[in-house]
Amino acid sequence: MTATNALPLSILDLVPLANGMTSAQALANSLDLARRADALGYTRLWYAEHHNMPAIASTTPEIMITRAGMVTSRIRLGSGGVMLPNHSPLKVAETYRLLEAMLPGRVDLGLGRAPGTDPTTALALRRSREAVYADDFPAQLGELLAFGGRREFPRGHAFAGVSAQPDDVPLPPVWLLGSSDYSAHLAAQTGHAFSFAAHFSPTSPEGPMLDYRRRFRPGAIERPHAMLALSVFCAPTREEAELMAIPTLVAFARLRTGRPSRLLNADEARTYRFTPGEAAAVESIRSAQIIGTPGSVKARIDELAALTRADEVMVAMFAADHSERLRSFELLAEAYALPKTAPATGEVAAPPPDR
Repeated sequence: MTATNALPLSILDLVPLANGMTSAQALANSLDLARRADALGYTRLWYAEHHNMPAIASTTPEIMITRAGMVTSRIRLGSGGVMLPNHSPLKVAETYRLLEAMLPGRVDLGLGRAPGTDPTTALALRRSREAVYADDFPAQLGELLAFGGRREFPRGHAFAGVSAQPDDVPLPPVWLLGSSDYSAHLAAQTGHAFSFAAHFSPTSPEGPMLDYRRRFRPGAIERPHAMLALSVFCAPTREEAELMAIPTLVAFARLRTGRPSRLLNADEARTYRFTPGEAAAVESIRSAQIIGTPGSVKARIDELAALTRADEVMVAMFAADHSERLRSFELLAEAYALPKTAPATGEVAAPPPDR
């Protein structure tokens, strides 16, 4: 792993939707964050795929990548991730080859095997119960890589004559994402980079990440490369950071108990009373959060990165207030002395007023 002070930091943006905020506002905020992340020296900016979650506007990572590419000049942009079982591997290969043609050398294709939603919504996405319960992620991955030109279909395969267009650009680098040891083992077996979702997983990241490194065999990449995704709330004082984290706890608790809603603002969240069922859900996510001042947050990130031998860290900061979220990322960039660059020349439209 690189020296602690040189630890690459990246961002996972869920595009949060809070009470009183329009989706247009949330998307404008996301583009504002993209420009700032580019200038602040963050390595990557990834967008998640989630469905039927009122607090999250990020349903289609490739649309977010396309728009962010227009207002940034350096930062890598990617999916964190595409939930492959929801899609045709051919369509994913076509989409990400096209993105690579648009943004050469700046695109990452992160793949997950979960639906990114509840079972009923997964059925609506996949259109058959067989598809919802199919356990064929390795086969889907193989098709994707073959469509994208990274491997060949077996002789006589029905899709042997099909390739994703445009075919004069490579499929972007593929990452396998996971919140357990399944994707860690598959990434090691197939020689891909791996990212562990410690920002929400109840599983300790140490086991899967170290296991990935032990089991790794060269394939798409020659050496193992692992990234640790963490939930972080950083502010000038511990008290401010705690307040910023409360809306996320409420949103998570309501989601886990079958009552999803938009993020509450800080005043609403402060006075929220958890039901016994919600309180139990809160405890499971609170332990995954890193909350505090820049110095204390950096110390905890460094501790976890060393424990898991992470090559990079990706920060998820799911906050209701856009200005607080920006400040949090700025403080973290300062704590790590990330190399700043000049802002991109692309214009971001001013966020529309809330309606």
